[in-house]
Amino acid sequence: MAIYKVIAGVDDAGRGPVIGPLIIAGVGFIETEVHLLQKWGVRDSKGLTPRKRRELFTLIKRISHKISIKVIDVSVIDSAVFRRNYKGLNHLEAVYTAMVISEIVPNVVYVDSPDVIPNRFKDLIIENLPSELKCIRVICENKADEKYIVVAAASIVAKETRARIIKSLKLKYGDFGSGYPSDPRTIEFLRRYYLSHGEFPPIVRTSWSTLDRILKLER
Repeated sequence: MAIYKVIAGVDDAGRGPVIGPLIIAGVGFIETEVHLLQKWGVRDSKGLTPRKRRELFTLIKRISHKISIKVIDVSVIDSAVFRRNYKGLNHLEAVYTAMVISEIVPNVVYVDSPDVIPNRFKDLIIENLPSELKCIRVICENKADEKYIVVAAASIVAKETRARIIKSLKLKYGDFGSGYPSDPRTIEFLRRYYLSHGEFPPIVRTSWSTLDRILKLER
């Protein structure tokens, strides 16, 4: 009986926005299935239209060996930025990346590193893996979503997962634009919400300096 290797990719979505969760997604594939990703045109989610991303998300789920998705709430993100429970945002991502890898249990995993020193991020991941899984080959690189198709697949899963969550948040709170600090619509939404409620909505990362800037403008 043939034993096939499981190759996985891990990527995040939503690290920079002031609104909404951070997603860490990992996708494992039996090595003989990876060629299908190329055939379907899988690439980094940033280069895809929303429609194409949704189509590929469905196809990726269909052939994946295992998918692991972690939705990290704004309160947990804040705890990392304020260094309460984690030693910064990179430490938070490394812990959750290790969780994702532990659920997929691949032979080799490619990870898009948020750290400018990929090996430092790799060491953090391995440090947080269970002892029996520290033998997994972990390859961490910057812009891995542009280099490795399995990471591109993970980027699609992460991005689409976050897009669906953001859509539901907008139905509840109204249109807040992209959620990024550089988006005027996002800033205006936050300003108006604060003026109306005397506080920012619970979907906001209070550790972002964006909120301080808004408060200064209202004084």
